[in-house]
Amino acid sequence: MERLFKLKEHNTDVRTEITAGITTFLSMVYILAVNPNILSAAGMNPSAVFTATAVSGAIATLFMAFLANYPVALASGMGLNAYFSYTVCAELAKAGIQDPWKVALAAIFVEGVVFILLSLVKFRETLVNNVPKNLKLGITAGIGLFISIVGLKGAGIIVASPATILELGNMKSPQVILALFGFLAIAVLSHFRVRGAILWGILMTWVLGMIAQSTGWYVVNPQVGANSLFPNFSSGIIPNMPHMFALDFSYITGHIVDFAIIVFSFLFVDLFDTVGTLIGVASKANLLDEKGHLPKVGGALMSDALGTIVGALMGTSTVTSYVESSAGVAQGGRTGLTAVTVAVLFLASLFLSPIFLAIPGFATTPALLYVGFLMLSAVKEMDFGDGDMASAIGGFLAIIMMPFTYSIASGIMFGVLAYVIIKIATGKIKDIHMVMAISAVLFLIKILLMIFKG
Repeated sequence: MERLFKLKEHNTDVRTEITAGITTFLSMVYILAVNPNILSAAGMNPSAVFTATAVSGAIATLFMAFLANYPVALASGMGLNAYFSYTVCAELAKAGIQDPWKVALAAIFVEGVVFILLSLVKFRETLVNNVPKNLKLGITAGIGLFISIVGLKGAGIIVASPATILELGNMKSPQVILALFGFLAIAVLSHFRVRGAILWGILMTWVLGMIAQSTGWYVVNPQVGANSLFPNFSSGIIPNMPHMFALDFSYITGHIVDFAIIVFSFLFVDLFDTVGTLIGVASKANLLDEKGHLPKVGGALMSDALGTIVGALMGTSTVTSYVESSAGVAQGGRTGLTAVTVAVLFLASLFLSPIFLAIPGFATTPALLYVGFLMLSAVKEMDFGDGDMASAIGGFLAIIMMPFTYSIASGIMFGVLAYVIIKIATGKIKDIHMVMAISAVLFLIKILLMIFKG
């Protein structure tokens, strides 16, 4: 154990690391309930998604443990899963593509391969470092608003309106009331620094839902999506993986630009998510060197890239490093043994699938709202002064276009294009890094195709 993880060097021990791993797992296990709900909207089997999420999370976290020796856990990323279902798959379905999730999985696989190549040539850090700070923060905040709308819509808190586009849903609905209760519960629990606050909020909402069903307040009606809230063990607890290796690359033929946009958008978001999380967690764990750099960054980035590929092959959305790992770090986690503990718990959760799959969408809404709240907080770090109008406007457009177009990719597209156009118009073309220029050209081609196709 000492030889593998160098516990003494990091001033820790086995007991501390295992405790930290349990803490991290409790902080992020909500993804096992949320991910099947979100990806099922793309036509995927919830049971298969659950299994793929747990298995890919375990494998990717083990990569992090042994390649980097970091106390960082990985799983299907929030925001990226919403982009998968509500943007990529929704648009592909509108275009008449059957089983659009297969194409989306293929795009994630390609993203993982590109991720590995960028990591090998050390271009990944260059890419991240040369995207304007305001734009990066705007993308984070925009994703926060996007997943918040997904959660609000899923619980019926907001509904479509022909007059005002959106309006408040039925406040008599148990789904609405319980979802709002769950969100406030998470907020209160977080205030008191309760471990696994998000998970507890989900479970409380679900239990109250079962009570509501038992009393007749919540009426089971599968035709409108109101399924029974009680776990069904009739199908057993054997892991179900029908989506394994279900990737479809045929879409690339004749749609190379559209496919490239999908891959690029996944990559763009994943890049910032991963690097930001790694630096943030490493900083709290005192793992940064004297220059503020992350030792073994290559192993950490490679773990993330390999995790993404594994996730695509298993049948789930992009796998990325989880900021909730900081909860384990706060408990003293300093090495890969913390990550190993999380991986073991992910595998153990496979035998609890009927429980996680019984958790309804309105019970996961509180998690989406709270994560959205955390991501939106990135706005406070943005500079809205007149020092760099291009990046400020780019970040602003990323924030508003993601929720209002119901597309993460559109938010990124408008943000990048605005930045480049304003830089050119103000005579600061030299400030435009190659990365931003290439991104802008790619998005411009996308818009032109939309115009001429329309």
